[in-house]
Amino acid sequence: MGKVTGFLEIEREEPRYEPASDRIRHFGEFTIPMTEGRIVDQAARCMDCGVPFCHGDTGCPVHNQIPDWNDLVYNNDWEEAARNLHSTNNFPEFTGRICPAPCEEACTLNLEDVPVAIKTVEQAIADKAIRSGWVKPQIAKQKTGKKVAVVGGGPAGMAAAQQLARAGHDVHLFEREPKAGGLLRYGIPDFKMEKEHIDFRTTQMEAEGVTFHYGANIGVNVPLSDLQRDHDAVLLCGGSERPREVDVEGQQFNGVHYAMPFLVQQNRRVGYEDVSSEVQLTAAGKHVVVVGGGDTASDCVGTSFRQGAIAVTQLDVRPMPPELENKMTNWPNWAVKMRTSSSQAEGAIREFSAGTMKIIGNAAGDVTGVECARVDRKRQPIPGSEFIIKADLVLLAIGFAGPVHDGMLTELGADYDKRGNLFADTMTYRTTKPKVYAAGDMRRGQSLVVWAIREGRQAARSIDFDLMGKTDLPR
Repeated sequence: MGKVTGFLEIEREEPRYEPASDRIRHFGEFTIPMTEGRIVDQAARCMDCGVPFCHGDTGCPVHNQIPDWNDLVYNNDWEEAARNLHSTNNFPEFTGRICPAPCEEACTLNLEDVPVAIKTVEQAIADKAIRSGWVKPQIAKQKTGKKVAVVGGGPAGMAAAQQLARAGHDVHLFEREPKAGGLLRYGIPDFKMEKEHIDFRTTQMEAEGVTFHYGANIGVNVPLSDLQRDHDAVLLCGGSERPREVDVEGQQFNGVHYAMPFLVQQNRRVGYEDVSSEVQLTAAGKHVVVVGGGDTASDCVGTSFRQGAIAVTQLDVRPMPPELENKMTNWPNWAVKMRTSSSQAEGAIREFSAGTMKIIGNAAGDVTGVECARVDRKRQPIPGSEFIIKADLVLLAIGFAGPVHDGMLTELGADYDKRGNLFADTMTYRTTKPKVYAAGDMRRGQSLVVWAIREGRQAARSIDFDLMGKTDLPR
């Protein structure tokens, strides 16, 4: 629980950032780490609050034992804190960087708007554990003789593959891209999480017995039936990549793109992958309009500034949220309140209650602007409120509709849920086809990395139990 009176004596503190004028000049991480002494102080603020909402389903899907490792850090037992943290989370250096921290929203101290800096402590523990050499391959003492295929190298697939390998199975992970990581590598910009963290984990997993097969697009250049034939179980963790369709006039103009190709191409550049054969998507010297109010839109904003955009405007159809939520209405659940990401703080113009009416272009077929209108609570345009924003590049970041059906899922022929995701229940993670399981965004729809890790771990446990009749893997 930390220091008994810590929350009364110590103020909440978070790491500082490099100035925006400096950080937009590079694509690396820009958080300035806090000293260990200051991290210990933040851990000391953890209360003896009776019911720690921070690590229930509301606060932490992987059920990190947050009060326990806060207390261990407060007592300077960092190695045991790292062991505790890794007992529930395979990749805490990922979540410590990119999770939106629902645990902090659920923290009892958030009733006073000063929650424990849980995410900061988590990243500090994970980074120190790796830096100190405490994170080593956990090689199974005995092999089971069972062979499992995992499709998709995102956080769900990686977590499942690591758990299954540690249980003694022969695990083969099939990834379409040249490297593992999924959207962690190809969607989330390096300024939020550098990819050396993924490389460290893939090296660890290879030492634990996971075999990675890159360039394997299952259902396209590798038949799914081959995996079903050659493995005792197949786990599908292919993600939710199909963008939500946009029905707006003017989408055909040059310079109008979905967000993900824009983000993926820049991440490939940073990773020294060859993108010379692709249509170059860049914000350099342009007026950029980002349509959407979520994390992907924010990533487009930060990437645009780093590419040299003249101006970036973000359109959000939702009304401007309140500065602070009503605690008694929302706590301990995730609350709607005004949040400003580091990317938005770099100079974005944010337009709320802004509906995108039409994209405007010239005779040459190039985009020149976006016609907008203010919308009411029902998101209907308000007559007379129209306005036009200049645009040389329009990025559509309005979410994802579900997994891609063509290829692997069509070949599988299993059932979908009502939203078009691959159906599998959350107890067994079995699809409606024998020996085939599903986890992560492909099963639940677009979600958080922490949910992907949880589902990968739980699916691994289910597979281990079905193959062996028993399991020691945690749920």
